[in-house]
Amino acid sequence: MAVKKVKTIFSCQQCGYQSPKWLGRCPDCGQWNSLVEETVQPARGGRGGTAAGAASVPQRLCEVSACEEDRLQVGIGEFDRVLGGGVVPGSLTLIGGDPGIGKSTLLLQALGKLADLGPALYVTAEESTRQVKLRAGRLGVVAGQLLLLAETSLEAILEQARQLRPAFLVIDSIQTIFTAALESAPGSVSQVRECAGRLMQVAKGDGIPTFIVGHVTKDGAIAGPRMLEHMVDTVLYFEGDAGHPYRILRAVKNRFGSTNEIGVFEMRETGLAEVTNPSELFLAERPEGAAGSAVVPSVEGSRPILVELQALVSSCTYGTPRRTTIGFDHNRVALLGAVLEKKVGLSLLAQDIFLNVAGGVRLDEPAVDLGVVAALASSHLNKPIPPRTIVFGEIGLAGEVRAVSRPELRVKEATRLGFDRCFLPAGNLKNLEGPEGMRLVGVKGVAQMLDELFE
Repeated sequence: MAVKKVKTIFSCQQCGYQSPKWLGRCPDCGQWNSLVEETVQPARGGRGGTAAGAASVPQRLCEVSACEEDRLQVGIGEFDRVLGGGVVPGSLTLIGGDPGIGKSTLLLQALGKLADLGPALYVTAEESTRQVKLRAGRLGVVAGQLLLLAETSLEAILEQARQLRPAFLVIDSIQTIFTAALESAPGSVSQVRECAGRLMQVAKGDGIPTFIVGHVTKDGAIAGPRMLEHMVDTVLYFEGDAGHPYRILRAVKNRFGSTNEIGVFEMRETGLAEVTNPSELFLAERPEGAAGSAVVPSVEGSRPILVELQALVSSCTYGTPRRTTIGFDHNRVALLGAVLEKKVGLSLLAQDIFLNVAGGVRLDEPAVDLGVVAALASSHLNKPIPPRTIVFGEIGLAGEVRAVSRPELRVKEATRLGFDRCFLPAGNLKNLEGPEGMRLVGVKGVAQMLDELFE
């Protein structure tokens, strides 16, 4: 009797790339020693219907119902904001972040409030039910309809979900769940992909809002195949520094709301507390009259926040000057330093440059460029920026200041916090009426802004 040969393949545990032989480095994502041998599973016979359980027949566009689904309010304002206004029935949400940053804490607090609307099932695959009970006691979570299940088998979890019919489901975490249909180890690409696909069918078919906790790699991305982020409806990232008590929950994908929305929390002994006014919080410890400090209004999603940029320009000790940044793109700072050197005449290329975004916030939008340049010039010239002045705008390679989006939101937030002068692109000044008490100064170039800022 012929023995059937078992076929194996090598899969990258970071991006899902597959190779018939082992490779030291993945040719797709560039990671070393990430290819692991896995058994090739036979294809399934039949699809068994769509994930949402709808009939697989075409529908006319005019016949499709356009009414929006009623959202379920969590009761945590910052969490509801990031989700787009609340939890959508049947949605699948992926939450990622560094270990210990507060993913399980936030979900346990959210389930404590959502359990008032219906039974909630919390599947803890990494901790025992006793550990979760101790955390719930510390957080003050008391919910009679909150059910705990310590299980790692996907089939057992789905069986309990069919019997209990929960209104909400949390899987903590997807990297520790496995299905018996595959022989690979939990956390592998095939296991994560298969378990997420089965959970998506349950969420869409039964209309159960499901939250999945995902581990992150050393680069901060969700561990496992990139396909995992495409399968879910919403992807939320927890950001924050271990040395700061503040945590930022950022939406990088949301099929039911705006992306790049953020929620700000403060980690306390009793759990995560909402920060309803992050601008005032981030500027609370700003030093008075210090050179190298600039305030910029950044728009994250639909929310404007004011943050402090701190720059330090010093003489180079070694042969190669350093460019160290925290919370901002390293390459962007080098580019802006070159613009100051070439277009303004400030000698920065031979100087060490250190830039920090106070409060542990990370800024990505180009509207922060003008604030970075102002902070660098202030530190280099040792001249402080007037305390009630804000700056924002994008800078091009020719030293010009380009218009940015939503200037009225930025100016309004700055006026509310007591700022009275704003440097902004001249292109944004044409159709913008400043609030009472705010002086708007439109600039076309970096040199013009620095001349007027430091007079």
